[in-house]
Amino acid sequence: MSRLVVVSNRIADPRKTASGGLAVALGQALEATGGLWFGWSGKVVEGGTPGEGELRLQNAGKVQLATVDLSKEDHDSYYLGYSNGVLWPVFHYRLDLADFDAGYIGGYRRVNQMFAHKLKALLKPDDIIWVHDYHMIPLAAELRAMGCKQRMGFFLHIPLPPPLMLAAVPEHDWLMRSLFAYDLVGFQSEADVNHFARYVGTETSADILGEHEFRAFGKTLQVQSFPIGIDVDEFIEVGKGRESQEMYEQMRSEYSRRRLLLGVERLDYSKGLPQRLKAFRQLLQAYPENMGSATLIQIASPSRESVDAYGALLQELESLCGAINGNFGELDWMPVRYIHRNVARKRLPGLYRAASVALVTPLRDGMNLVAKEFVAAQDPDDPGVLVLSRFAGAAAQMRDALLVNPYDTTRTAETMQRALQMPLEERQRRHKALLEGIRKEDVHWWRQRFLAALAAVPTA
Repeated sequence: MSRLVVVSNRIADPRKTASGGLAVALGQALEATGGLWFGWSGKVVEGGTPGEGELRLQNAGKVQLATVDLSKEDHDSYYLGYSNGVLWPVFHYRLDLADFDAGYIGGYRRVNQMFAHKLKALLKPDDIIWVHDYHMIPLAAELRAMGCKQRMGFFLHIPLPPPLMLAAVPEHDWLMRSLFAYDLVGFQSEADVNHFARYVGTETSADILGEHEFRAFGKTLQVQSFPIGIDVDEFIEVGKGRESQEMYEQMRSEYSRRRLLLGVERLDYSKGLPQRLKAFRQLLQAYPENMGSATLIQIASPSRESVDAYGALLQELESLCGAINGNFGELDWMPVRYIHRNVARKRLPGLYRAASVALVTPLRDGMNLVAKEFVAAQDPDDPGVLVLSRFAGAAAQMRDALLVNPYDTTRTAETMQRALQMPLEERQRRHKALLEGIRKEDVHWWRQRFLAALAAVPTA
């Protein structure tokens, strides 16, 4: 059996219970073949030499973890600059927030070349290499240039924008051409696949051989959608733990007279947080029966706050929360509880279960696993309601959620009211269908589908 090599910007020890479902799923596949997981160590070396980093190896059971440090210059250009200052906003349809400084791309290329050089020394001829996300798009091209012939697949966890938007990225043609160094490229949704097909049809001389097969630059590429899931059973087990149970009991006690609406995400402009708060404000204005009873708990964990756009977002959220509480709050009721810090994963299922409504309303998201975690955490006899943005990748699978356009705050408020008033029988029916869907198409299904498709790709 060929060894699996997983490559991602950050890695996780799959043995640790704090690891998320993705780490657990990838860890299981790596354990099966005694695999290798390669990525950035998370360490930034002040004064380090650009393009150079120390390689560290450690074993986690049968899995070998290989990490490389980054110099500050490389971190600022590869990670903050091109990956998160250019690719992240553009791929989430926010051209206005992209910093199109062409100097960043040099660091992005340099770090991918360094990663390829470090990784090549660890590879075996029959390895299967699975590269993850936008930080590593050109990695296969760098490995091919060094003579690597192994089977290679790539999965993009975030959305792929339409062709005209993608064409705004500096050197987009080089970036997209580098995808043809892979044997298989996976996206979250069919919409992303269609955007790729339209791009190669208009911006390159690619031949479209079939619905999911393209030939260009002397290479044939398979492209498919592989919507990622969660480990449902693992998350349910986390929900049975002491910390989750304590969180549930605490929330039920503290908010015994309230109906909870809940949002949980990183602080990011793609998540639609200002729009969500405005919709909640509209809910209180249009449906005054929620005064004193409906409480929105919004958790927005810190994220890249050295970037100007995130600082401005933080100020806007704090201002909105203060205004809503000031205008609507009472001495014994604050309509919004805003928490700007991380909540431990072991406590999340209890928080989800205590909520009557989950608000998962990003402006654009590759998938959004919070929506799936919320469903997994619910009591089937008395489940909460999922309000989900139609612009999240999860919406294609989770049709029994209440789908909304987060830009339309009036209609979103109406949907919040519908969720709060939904009869038990309808809640149970919707939850049952959603749970069956996320269990059928879980993270193990996703992993197995991708690796099976990669193994099936003909190689020269």
